[in-house]
This record gives sequence, structure tokens and C-alpha cells, in this order.
Amino acid sequence: MDAVEMAEEILREQGLTPGPSPNEEGSGEVVQKAFLHPECFIVTRDERLMRAKWGLIPFWVRDLDKVESIRNMTANARSETVFTQASFRHAIWKRRCLVPSTGFFEYHYLTPGSSTSPPAPPHRGGGKEKEEVVPYRIFLRDEEVFSLAGMFEEWKHPETKEIIRTFSVVTVAGNELCSFIHNGGRNPGRMPGIIPLEEESRWLDPGLTEKEILGLLRPYGGAMEAVEMEKDYLRRA
Repeated sequence: MDAVEMAEEILREQGLTPGPSPNEEGSGEVVQKAFLHPECFIVTRDERLMRAKWGLIPFWVRDLDKVESIRNMTANARSETVFTQASFRHAIWKRRCLVPSTGFFEYHYLTPGSSTSPPAPPHRGGGKEKEEVVPYRIFLRDEEVFSLAGMFEEWKHPETKEIIRTFSVVTVAGNELCSFIHNGGRNPGRMPGIIPLEEESRWLDPGLTEKEILGLLRPYGGAMEAVEMEKDYLRRA
């Protein structure tokens, strides 16, 4: 059973649909917000689907006062620096994982004279004021559930000795659609790395070289769509 099938089975068991229809906002979808460090499902080389909290805690952290500040900076990892940053370089080599997803959200910053819709996908709404930020839900046209490139760690609490599993999503340069939408913030023009179904097993292969790993971290080239959501959708979700 591949990562997509495992995720779909669990969603059905929980009474959830894989994701909302592009024209039905939020129908049955669970929205996970990275900054809240939610517990999510991840796929590893283990046959079981595992749970991990979003926001990676490096295995070597011992100062409890630094844990939360570190986690607030490790929800995502840039592919360009993932092998050099201390927080990620062990996990990217030893603990790669897949993060099942039905879609992801990015904010679009409106500027004078800009359009509210990306090239091609449908949108709704209108009459937006200048400089307003609007969220888009981005998903794959032909796959309800797909896999994001991730990596995880197992951190041992220095006092309680509890093992806490955490993860990060690796981001890459955005494709045309995502670069258009994700046009502001601290790191514009980015998107999460998407691992196609036929490359999932390869991403989890512990024998890959650095060059081979980076070769899998590229802008997604398949068919994608985006839907403009209500301005306060993510706050309400």
C-alpha cells in the first residue's frame, strides 16, 4: 500500500473526505496550521503510518527553553540549505518521510493593478482592495491525496525521557502557478516539495546521495489548480 492509499484509508475511517471540492469551501477538510504544531500522519520506511508533530526538534537539543523557539522556525526547510543547516542535516540524510496532503494554502498579496486570479485556475470573489492578502487553496488536479517531501526526528525529553517525533516539510522554488500566488512574505515564490507517486519509494531510500536527494526536490511539473478562498477562511478553519 503506497502513501496515498494509506492516507485515504485513514481519512475514510475517520469519516472525513480527502478534501473539499474546489467549489465547496471546507467541506470535510481538516486544515492543519504549522504554527500550532499539530500532530499529523507521516509515512516512513516503517510499514505503519506514524504520527508526528509539525515543527522539527533536532535530536541534539537539550535546553528546554529553546525548544519552542526552534520549533517555530523549523516547520519548513529550504531545499537549498537543508544539507548545511544544523537543524536539518541529520534528518535529511537519515530520516526522510512523506507527508500525505490533500492541498496546501498560500497567501497572495494584491498590488495596484494586479489580478486576484492566477493564470488558468478558476477563482471566486472580487472587489478586493489594494494590498489586501487573500488565501488560495492549491491542489493537484488529478490526485485527491498526494505526498509532500518531509523529514522527521525523534527527540528525547531530557527530564521526562519521553520520545517526541516531529517533522518538517521541505520547500522548493515555486512553479509558475505557486510563484504567482506566493508573491509576498519573507520567502516569496516558494512551494512545498511534492514527491510524485512513482518516486515515493525512492524518496524514502536511505542509500541516496546528496545529489540524488536534491534531484527529487524540484518544482512540481504536473497539473495543479488553485481556488481563491474567503479572506478569513484560514482564521475560521
